[in-house]
Amino acid sequence: MNWITNYVRPKINSMLGRREMPENLWIKDPESGEMVFHKDLESNQFVIPSSGHHMKISARERLKFFFDNGAFETLENPKVATDPLKFRDEKRYVDRLKDAKAKTGMEDAILNALGTIEGLPVVATVQDFAFMGGSLGMAAGDAIIHAFETAVEKRRPMILFAASGGARMQEGILSLMQLPRTTVALDRLKEAGLPYIVVLTNPTTGGVTASYAMLGDVHIAEPGALIGFAGPRVIEQTIREKLPDGFQRAEYLMDHGMVDMVVSRLELKSTIARLLKILMKTPEASRPEKSEIVPAPVVVTTEARPQA
Repeated sequence: MNWITNYVRPKINSMLGRREMPENLWIKDPESGEMVFHKDLESNQFVIPSSGHHMKISARERLKFFFDNGAFETLENPKVATDPLKFRDEKRYVDRLKDAKAKTGMEDAILNALGTIEGLPVVATVQDFAFMGGSLGMAAGDAIIHAFETAVEKRRPMILFAASGGARMQEGILSLMQLPRTTVALDRLKEAGLPYIVVLTNPTTGGVTASYAMLGDVHIAEPGALIGFAGPRVIEQTIREKLPDGFQRAEYLMDHGMVDMVVSRLELKSTIARLLKILMKTPEASRPEKSEIVPAPVVVTTEARPQA
């Protein structure tokens, strides 16, 4: 216990009327080093206004920005075995899970929700990278499958926001089994004729890109997102060659046909809503008939004209 910090400083501040400033009042732009006021950044969906850099956000924040009026209903994730392999490295797996749950307030890396975007009812699934790197284990796999099943049951399109470092090593082969399991659930959604849109955020790597993250009807990426199977450092060490600039970034992948479009977080909602209206063949708002169109009134001026 630090006596000066915990006792002396608060006493002096109370005597002088000083207030402690919150530590996260300003946030530094990783690209330019510019300091941005936290409230301004939050109102801009955590996109740096000057550089356009997309900061990582939590699953609940993403859903709040995405759904109409920030209103949504979360789905309860299925219960699974907590530590099937009794895994331990530097820490026990159960202890890592406890730390991740306390840090994020989530049961696992997946958050499912029901809501509307521009009036269209959808099912949305978000991977939270803050929960053990968004890694895919049995709990996350069952949660994703539950989201697909809910979408089929309620006849709603599915939107998935991917953010992951890959399969969860602490669950071994049981983690890898989630790749085919989620793919089968996805096939049932497509058999039902329902759209599936994937938003690839920073980063989306590993086994996730080898399964449901790259099987969408439309693939959208946030600007600058790292997307790939193995990381660029691993690839360079393997092939012993220098990779091109921007390799595995969203813009590079769009230029090479792996991603359909790169869309700013500020325009994601309107873009996805427009795509869903096309895919779901939603009729546009009825337009007035020709007989209902009232011509604009003719304006007559009475200004004096110059004499010839």
